[in-house]
Formats: sequence, C-alpha cells, structure tokens
Amino acid sequence: MKRYILLSLVAMVAFSCKEIKKEEKTEVVEEVAPEIKLYTLDGGTIMVNNLQLFSQDTTYQGQTKEFADPFYVVVHPKGTLMWDAGLPEMLVGQPAYTDDAGAFTVSRQDSVVNQLKKIGLTPDDIDYIALSHTHFDHSGHANAIKNATWLVQGPEYDFVTSEDVKNSGEGIYEAIQQLDKIKKLEGDYDVFGDGSVIIKSMPGHTPGHQVLFLDLPENGPTLLSGDLYHLYENREHRRVPSFNYDVEETLASMEDFETFVKEMGAKVYVQHQKDDFNKMPKAPEFLK
Repeated sequence: MKRYILLSLVAMVAFSCKEIKKEEKTEVVEEVAPEIKLYTLDGGTIMVNNLQLFSQDTTYQGQTKEFADPFYVVVHPKGTLMWDAGLPEMLVGQPAYTDDAGAFTVSRQDSVVNQLKKIGLTPDDIDYIALSHTHFDHSGHANAIKNATWLVQGPEYDFVTSEDVKNSGEGIYEAIQQLDKIKKLEGDYDVFGDGSVIIKSMPGHTPGHQVLFLDLPENGPTLLSGDLYHLYENREHRRVPSFNYDVEETLASMEDFETFVKEMGAKVYVQHQKDDFNKMPKAPEFLK
C-alpha cells in the first residue's frame, strides 16, 4: 500500500511538472519587429561642375554630374530621427548659386517645415537628429531642429567646434550652432535599442563621418551611405574624393562597410545618386 501511495505521488509530481512546462511554453511570445517608416525628403540639388574633385587622380577630368541631396525622417515607435539636413535654407526661393571657384552650383526648392508638414510632423516632433557629417550640404537646416538631441561622433563634434572651423568663414559651425542637446558617440550606436536603427561609424570623409543602417519592414536591411560614396563608380572602384579628411581612414571604412553589407544582406542607397533618390518613396506617396 505504501509503495502504491509513493508511486502515485511520483506520478502526480511528474504530471505537475509537465503541466508547468506546458504553461511556460504557452507564455513565450514571439518578438515582433517594430513598425518603422522611412520618409525621403528633398534637401536640394547640386550640380557638380568639376567632377574631378571626387577622385585622387584625373579619372573624372572634364566631367560634370548632377547630385541629389536628400534628407530622411525615420519614424519608430520609440521616437523620430532625422538623418541629414540638406542644403542651407537661405537658397529656398532664390536663383541657383555657384561658388567662387565654380565647382558647384546649388539650389533648394522647399523648406524643412513645409516638407515635414506633408508627413504630418513639425520640427518639434523630431526627437533625434544625426548628420552623416557636417559639410554644408548635409547640415543646411539643422538649426531648425534645435529641440532634438544631436547624435554626433566625438571626433566630428571636436572638428566642427574647433577654432579653425569657427574662424574659417565657411559657415560650417554656424549651421549646427543652435544644437545644444548633444549626445557624443564613440563608434556604432543603436538609436532605439532594438537593432532596427543603427548609426555606424565610418570616418575618413570627415573625422566623424557615419552611415545609417535600417531594418525596414518592407525593404529589409537598408544602408544610407552618407558621403562614404558619392558615385556608384566610386563604390565599385574604391575611389576617394580629393578633399577627404583622411584617405586611409576612408579606405578602411569602405572595407568595413562592404563587410557589413554582406553580413546583413543589406540594400545600399548612395545618397547623392539621383537614381537611388528616385527609387525611394517621397512624402506625398505615404499619404495615399
């Protein structure tokens, strides 16, 4: 009898354990990817009158090319990020402007406020702003997003706030002067902590140049190039512009970038290439 009771207890305990395990299994919830939207907006147009500037040799001698100059808004359940800031807004409503050297002719048709309005946002709705780098064609309306937190690599911040840049008369420092909520980065940074929006450090074009990785629901793994590459040909042949801050750093970043592309199976969008700009859905398309 005692043996029968003991066996019954063992059976009951075993059955209870199975039930607990069964209950534990039913509590496991599959992780759902966050709903992210990417809006591609128009930061102006750059006519490159001297394309030779974009190599270390005479590859592009005598050639010209029109560049797109987009900026982007990433809407994530945990916040909103603006990537890059186009050309200066003082160009809006003005004739195209050519620099004294004649290298570039630039124009911009629309303001950041007007374009954000088309996607139901205002500058105050932007939680974070990150510039691929602080050249004039990527920081144009940055001060209009002054209430956002600026995500910037430490070396880029040191560069753009240096006395040399402040006193250069080029307006590079002035373009970011009103951004006083600053988070300095030292390498790659997961913006929302879930792997869906990651700033990747890729120095060389400037001291703290960076690119943006997105894991988009519809497009999949996506990389926005910043100015690591300006031309498809530069990506194919690893050509470095003559005005880059550090050639060796640029080449190392290109190597790291391509390794990451293969690891993630990512689609690459070269930001200044008009074909890539035209592939991306524009603001009104999201309202349909």
